[in-house]
Amino acid sequence: MQLTGKSLIGFGLGAGGAGSFRAFNPTTSTDLDPPFVSAWAAEVDRAAKLAHAAFATLSRLPGNRRASLLRRIAAQLEANATAIVERAAAETALPLPRLQGELARTCFQLRLYGEAAETGLWLDARIDHGDPQRQPQPKPDVRSCFQPAGPVVVFGASNFPLAYSVAGGDTASALATGCPVIVKAHQAHPGTSEVVGRCIQQAVREEGLPEGTFSLIFGPGNEVGTQLVRHPLIKGVGFTGSRKGGRALMDAAAARPEPIPVYAEMGSVNPVVLLPGALASRAEEIAAGLHASFTLGVGQFCTNPGLVLTVAGASTDRFLAKLTELTAATPVGTMLTRGICKAYRHGVNKFTTTAGVKELAATPSPASQTQVGATLLACSGDTFLARRELMEEIFGPATLVVRCADVAQLQTIVAALEGQLTATLHGSEAELAAASDLIAALAAKAGRLVCNGFPTGVEVCHAMVHGGPYPATSNGAYTSVGTRALARWGRLACYQNFSEAGLPAELKDANPLGLWRLVDGKLGLH
Repeated sequence: MQLTGKSLIGFGLGAGGAGSFRAFNPTTSTDLDPPFVSAWAAEVDRAAKLAHAAFATLSRLPGNRRASLLRRIAAQLEANATAIVERAAAETALPLPRLQGELARTCFQLRLYGEAAETGLWLDARIDHGDPQRQPQPKPDVRSCFQPAGPVVVFGASNFPLAYSVAGGDTASALATGCPVIVKAHQAHPGTSEVVGRCIQQAVREEGLPEGTFSLIFGPGNEVGTQLVRHPLIKGVGFTGSRKGGRALMDAAAARPEPIPVYAEMGSVNPVVLLPGALASRAEEIAAGLHASFTLGVGQFCTNPGLVLTVAGASTDRFLAKLTELTAATPVGTMLTRGICKAYRHGVNKFTTTAGVKELAATPSPASQTQVGATLLACSGDTFLARRELMEEIFGPATLVVRCADVAQLQTIVAALEGQLTATLHGSEAELAAASDLIAALAAKAGRLVCNGFPTGVEVCHAMVHGGPYPATSNGAYTSVGTRALARWGRLACYQNFSEAGLPAELKDANPLGLWRLVDGKLGLH
């Protein structure tokens, strides 16, 4: 597939001209062809207007038609898998097996969300029949369900060029609900974004849907992205990235005459709590699992365990000795971008120069703009509580082990933590049975709790929650992974005393779509 370097505006190509940029190969430290042209403000406006026009059709499609679109997108991605994976490898330095797995996950996710659109479970359809004979007042007939909110802007993520980018979970869930999507491509993998975007563009054509169903925009996020978020026809935003970037979008969306929701995932240190009984029986095993988790993918996962809470003692010393040995032997890895590499080095330096923090092991980093080694840091519970900056995320292969004086101090630290995507607890059966207060405290801080495992790896399934209290995300009531992700792009609508003829199909007594619904308080296919 020949790359054009131009935005995809509906079925057409943008002209651009507001500056250009090139992708960068982090492995070879060279620029890649072609140059990518930033979109003009007029092209951003056209994409939004096309999306608004498409919404009138897309929002009224039955779930099986939207599912057909998502399945066709998956088929297009699979047909172009070689081109997608090869370009992604050149732009990100991620290994081919990782990218092949990520592409498979992306296609699975598209099909799963298509099924969710078909079954309509996300609609939460409810019917309370009226009773005109009720005294002292007649009971009205009341029916409600979710309906699509309108055009959505999705920002591609740097660390998942497929599963959290152009055809990733935000795009798939928005299309599944009937919302047109405009993707702001990430600057780090524009070629991958164009190949995937053209697959979606082709699928929309083949399904006979309006061209505004999908657009792809190139350009700097602080300019083009802000224009998109501020556009009056946009009704929601999906973002995965830094807290600074997420907050900027949240503030821009809140300052609009009509504020809109921004569903932003903004980072997490993902604390791992190691209780004494667990370390006493399997200190070396836990050390090996933690090392594999915090160095996976050069530490560039939003669920990377960057903070470990232990209680000082002989078992913790054994654990640290093994973890130090493993960290010192970690191979150098290539990070996604020069900016991420620079930020990682800055974060490690900030921690290592903080009084009370000790560097236990560090793989020597070469003189490179993109390559780094792993780092293991440690401090006392007192130091951690006194230095709030130690709660900040270091995005990369680093973790900080906090040796608490006792379990009481460990619980004090848990209570002081910010919102997280995940929290992990290792304990014996007896410890877990007695840890109800600690488990409740961790549940108050994180969207997903992991028991005797590690947080890297997010299963795509109906029950998954990939979210958490602020600042892990902008709204801890929602998830960006799993079929509940569809709920972000809908709004509730209620119909009172409508005749059967005037009701949407989802709420008709005949249930023509065969949906699960709550009818007079009873859930079923009725």
